[in-house]
Amino acid sequence: MDSPVPILSLAAGAIAATAAVFPKARARLNLSRAKHRSLSGHSKMARLVARLIPFYEFDINKFFCSDGAPPEVGTRRQDGFFRLARLYQDRFAKGRQMTLQASERISDLQFTEAYRVPFQYSRLVREHLGTGAFMQSSAGVTVTDVDGNVFYDLTGSYGVNIFGNDFYKQCIAKAEARAHALGPVLGPYHPVITDNVTRLCEISGLDEVSFHMSGTEAVMQAVRLARYHTRRTHLVRFAGAYHGWWGDVQPGVGNPISPHETYTLAEMSERTLRVLKTRRDIACVLVNPLQALHPNANAPSDSALVDSSRTGRFDRAAYAEWLKALRQVCTERNIVLIFDEVFVGFRLAAGGAQEYFGVRADMVTYGKSLAGGLPVGVICGRKDLMRRFREDRPVDVCFARGTFNSHPYVMTAMDEFLSRLADPAFRSIYDGLDECWNARARQLNKMLAERDLPVRLCNLSSIWMVHYTAPSRYNWMFQYYLRTEQLALSWVGTGRLIFSLNYSDADFAEVAKRFVAAAERMKQDGWWWRDASLTDKTIRRKILKEMLMRRRRQ
Repeated sequence: MDSPVPILSLAAGAIAATAAVFPKARARLNLSRAKHRSLSGHSKMARLVARLIPFYEFDINKFFCSDGAPPEVGTRRQDGFFRLARLYQDRFAKGRQMTLQASERISDLQFTEAYRVPFQYSRLVREHLGTGAFMQSSAGVTVTDVDGNVFYDLTGSYGVNIFGNDFYKQCIAKAEARAHALGPVLGPYHPVITDNVTRLCEISGLDEVSFHMSGTEAVMQAVRLARYHTRRTHLVRFAGAYHGWWGDVQPGVGNPISPHETYTLAEMSERTLRVLKTRRDIACVLVNPLQALHPNANAPSDSALVDSSRTGRFDRAAYAEWLKALRQVCTERNIVLIFDEVFVGFRLAAGGAQEYFGVRADMVTYGKSLAGGLPVGVICGRKDLMRRFREDRPVDVCFARGTFNSHPYVMTAMDEFLSRLADPAFRSIYDGLDECWNARARQLNKMLAERDLPVRLCNLSSIWMVHYTAPSRYNWMFQYYLRTEQLALSWVGTGRLIFSLNYSDADFAEVAKRFVAAAERMKQDGWWWRDASLTDKTIRRKILKEMLMRRRRQ
């Protein structure tokens, strides 16, 4: 009779293997469940889908009725389109010509011009409704283009412009005068840097400061320091959030190589908190407070407006509760909580998002407005997290340095900015800020509803997003009607409107009047044709059918 020892050994081995594998399988399952269900939560799947989508475009015969509208509606749209084209040619001739010439050598312009609208419509739009990329002056809340057209500025200079263009002109002019004696001497510090550090530590409530050349660079170093000090590998970002264009924080479309040490999880989710409580490889969690306006959704752009499913809603209390729960878990698990305030810093409150939501981070990154209109990136952090070397391991360092870090002109401009921010009289601009901008959003939404226009706005203070209440494939056209009313938009169109805080009630009333006028003209031209059979679901099915047909032909 054979000895039972080998059999018992195999059984014991199987049990041990199962015990070892099961926790890993369970952890993997929890991680998968914590990802957001959309493509923005599944970066590898998003990249796969992006590679499968074929290029096709509509010729002039299909361009105006791709949603199944009857011929008479298509004719109205075509007439409206070419009426706009003639207006653009007459009013923006010089700027369009300059942009056309510059785009031959500037790759950024080639990208932004191609992706203002869904790709199926892009060629015809670029040919007839090309926009000018050049401005020659600014004053108050307006900008003037090279053709002499004066626009109300709704771009916010990508978030830089919090207090108005004139404010930053003053900061830069005074900074230049103060830094002139030293000039662009790099390496040594300008004396003003000590005041900047003191104020930044007071504002952030943190111990130390590190200066960098951009917000993207500041976030990169914050993550490196978190990994360095925790000796863990992975960062957690939330679905849809933007933290710059570098690889680890852009794991989906737009990044040629998928990062292996990034978890993209769902924001405001108990399942995400469960993952943070159980995994041992997470070094840090990145939070972009701008996502409170559209949690788990990608940054809105009119190039993605294929239907009317884009939504946004800001709930300050709910988001604050989420951040508090996140703070508690990060503290318990020794995970570094990083607030990326590059975009919203100093717009929501003088103390930034930490003050606004009542939650303290371990590290905070700033940029945009902080240098009084000049480029900068800043990290503020706990003392134990900011050190770049280990005293007991002299060669074990976390290196970061840049040629233009702490540039004298940037530092003096920052001092001008922070000096004004510290002035109690100036800080009064924050009094009743939310109430003011929420009331303005309600006012404009009421005007739109009274005229039965399928456009609404949601807002995070002075940062606004346009969404649409009726199914349509043509919502992206609205940006071109807004520009004819001389409202300046960034290249993402109606996905993000950013007001500077110096908008008066009279300024806003004029913007609201022009906004409504643009919507009424778009409606008159038939772009918001309605039919019972037209739904967001049927639109998406039609687009899928178009793509499948195109792939069969390839």
